[in-house]
Amino acid sequence: MIVGIDLGTTNSLIAVWEDGAPRLIPNSLGETLTPSCVSLDEDGSILVGRAARERLQTHPARTASVFKRYMGSDKLIRLGEREFRPEELSALILRSLKEDAEAVLGHPVTEAIITVPAYFSDAQRKATRAAGQLAGLRVDRLLNEPTAASLAYGINLRDAETRFLVFDLGGGTFDVSVLDLFEGVMEVRASAGDNMLGGEDFVLCLINHFFEQQKIPLGLKSDAHFMQRLIAATERAKRALSDSASATIQISHHDTEYAMTLDEAAFERVCAGLLQRLRDPVERALRDANLRITELDNVILAGGATRMPVVRRLVARMFGRFPACDINPDEVVALGAAVQAGLKMRDAALDEVVMTDVSPYSLGIEVSMQLGDRSYSSGHFDPIVERNTPVPVSRVKRYHPVSDNQKYLELNVYQGEARMARDNIRLGSLKVALPSLPIDDSGIDVRFTYDVNGLLQVEATVVKTRETHVLVIEGNPGMLSEAEIAARFITLSELKIHPRDRIEHRTLLARAERLYQQLRGQGREWFGARIVAFEQALETQDKRVIDPVRAQFEATLNEIEHDSFTVPFND
Repeated sequence: MIVGIDLGTTNSLIAVWEDGAPRLIPNSLGETLTPSCVSLDEDGSILVGRAARERLQTHPARTASVFKRYMGSDKLIRLGEREFRPEELSALILRSLKEDAEAVLGHPVTEAIITVPAYFSDAQRKATRAAGQLAGLRVDRLLNEPTAASLAYGINLRDAETRFLVFDLGGGTFDVSVLDLFEGVMEVRASAGDNMLGGEDFVLCLINHFFEQQKIPLGLKSDAHFMQRLIAATERAKRALSDSASATIQISHHDTEYAMTLDEAAFERVCAGLLQRLRDPVERALRDANLRITELDNVILAGGATRMPVVRRLVARMFGRFPACDINPDEVVALGAAVQAGLKMRDAALDEVVMTDVSPYSLGIEVSMQLGDRSYSSGHFDPIVERNTPVPVSRVKRYHPVSDNQKYLELNVYQGEARMARDNIRLGSLKVALPSLPIDDSGIDVRFTYDVNGLLQVEATVVKTRETHVLVIEGNPGMLSEAEIAARFITLSELKIHPRDRIEHRTLLARAERLYQQLRGQGREWFGARIVAFEQALETQDKRVIDPVRAQFEATLNEIEHDSFTVPFND
């Protein structure tokens, strides 16, 4: 069986195509959203999901989040005394989701379709595929997130003819796709996006404003404990604005209280720059699709950050209508991945559904241009595959050296839309030896092949000798070789991960440690004793002892979190 996975910046989900419909699979806590957080416990074991997220404030040096943004780079993230690559942390999330699915489905899960931002580069996509391998999964397909969202919506509209735009704002990335649906064919007309724009940036924008307005010493930005508490307080305030007219960001440090009240208008002013950045990809996608806003039948929201009222108001203003959010925006991408899994498994219920996609960015090489005086201007970008070309695609162009008897050509491959190569994203380089010939007789055919997974292959063939060279990414820190993947797979497999049957207890303890730090005086002392009592109950390994203590302990946590907690007088 093939599962569909939404590997998100903030949360991740897993789903399956079953009985003619997509179904989300809950984790060991009974929740469909698994926070994309990893923590290294003091005993060397790994915590994943909500238990890890609870430790962001109490153990920031041993906990990581938002690492999806570093996929395809050589960044190392330190947890305690160990260092991890972003794809290794992502693999731990995937492994946890895989184990959840196996527990629910009752059989091994070995294949997956994983969603990625439409604007992910070749290196980021290869890193995502590597993360799947490290988790013990064969990654059958990488699926663009807005395409997945459109599949989830379109599966119920397969007999309709409609044109819609998917507005996908997640925790760390933003994607836009314009699609046509007709006679069971779902065709992506155009895609655009921003890999460094998401809900996390709105939180950061509020934090920077909070520092400025409250005149907080800038040195506190390097205090990991303070910053994690502030991030959590800001996130709570941002979420509260979805239901309330105003919200307060409040935090104390060394007996100094900092507080700032926000309403929607203030939030919109503070984040005006980010809201403008949301407009640009929308306009580019519509321009590339050669459509006007009035020609769209619907606008679909995907990604948890679209819950923010400021974002929904922006979308309503841009399109002159309220967007559709019939399916939970947190879940729609995972559900679409499950539909793609059903298509891959050739489920009879999907016999008449066809999905097409496009390359969301231009791909080309760095060239020199000949000027009128026969001199050359170097560093120009020459696209071979233009953005929003339907995929899979294979295109070839012929290039010549700039001088007679030139010994080799160096092909520098880039992704982007800028005129100059230096302003685009460098993907790799290929050095091709040339025979000693005049310029006109010495040339190479460069072929770009871009597949449905968004992975690029570059071939260069010397015209005279027919010798072919295939691109080997040089100096790209985001690439792991097959041998490195195999070695790291063994290392990750040796890491202890808390068993599913104990993760609920570990999550409660992590939450308790976070709340303990918020209390003072007699309340802290009393609550510390309650934590010890819960730990003692766990040590009995007797469910009859543990269950009533856990229920009472969880009720106490809820009271503290909702400010309805008082210390029992004679306890």
